[in-house]
Amino acid sequence: MANLKQVKDSKAHSMGLHKEVLKGRTQQVFFNPEETENFFYHGTYDVNFNKRTEVDTKDLNCKQLNDKLNSLIRDGYGTIVVKNPQGKHSLGVGILNKLNLIFEGSLGYFGIGCIDGPIVRITGRVGWSCAENMMAGKVVVEKNAGSCFGAAIRGGDLICRGSVGARTGIDMKGGTIMIGGDAGIFTGFMMQRGRIIILGNTGPNLGDSMYDGTIFVGGTIKSLGSDAVESKLTSLDIAWLKRKLKVAEIGSDFDVSKMTKIVSGKKLWNYDKLEPTEKKGAI
Repeated sequence: MANLKQVKDSKAHSMGLHKEVLKGRTQQVFFNPEETENFFYHGTYDVNFNKRTEVDTKDLNCKQLNDKLNSLIRDGYGTIVVKNPQGKHSLGVGILNKLNLIFEGSLGYFGIGCIDGPIVRITGRVGWSCAENMMAGKVVVEKNAGSCFGAAIRGGDLICRGSVGARTGIDMKGGTIMIGGDAGIFTGFMMQRGRIIILGNTGPNLGDSMYDGTIFVGGTIKSLGSDAVESKLTSLDIAWLKRKLKVAEIGSDFDVSKMTKIVSGKKLWNYDKLEPTEKKGAI
């Protein structure tokens, strides 16, 4: 055994493996305040919110409209009204700029996905997966929304004044979803962070397999999902709910003190194996 070790060491030295100094690579990133390009998305522009224009999508497909929106943003338009969206899919996606965007009508699937910064108002309904992967900003849907509303959002405020379909807030990682009506089955499924406010009733399996985050319900809960448990509504919760609903302009006269608070029971995801700094109490 000793001879084998000597042979391995000899080969390692003959190959020069002990001559090179191994240096780790730092993950530190240093910014110069003068290098402003490091603090903004590539392709973002200064816009004037008082500079307003309208776009008619009647004869445009989704790519043509999205290209048109990007062109208008480059030209400094800060308020854009989109007319006749006609339920087309994937409209207004990938906007990483400050912008007031108004859709006069309804959107199809995957509308307003992957946005970071704009304020969007939709006067009609939206289909599946509206505002999926939203990073920041505000989206207001005046009527109802389809399934997977706000899937995987990371930040911002997502508001539906009507009711929403199944799996709303699935895999959400931050931000706030506010619903003026009812929510469908598996709302909050596998949510990791963030908050969902529902003024109406919910379908079965609310908060199923949620890792973290909080769900507030003003109506009746059909049933809770796996590892979703009821928690005490605190005075801080009540103050936050009042402030949030006031800003969202929904439920201004709603008695938030009677809402039910749902959190993770923290039994499903092996919390006992987490590092001490990773453990969090029920919020």
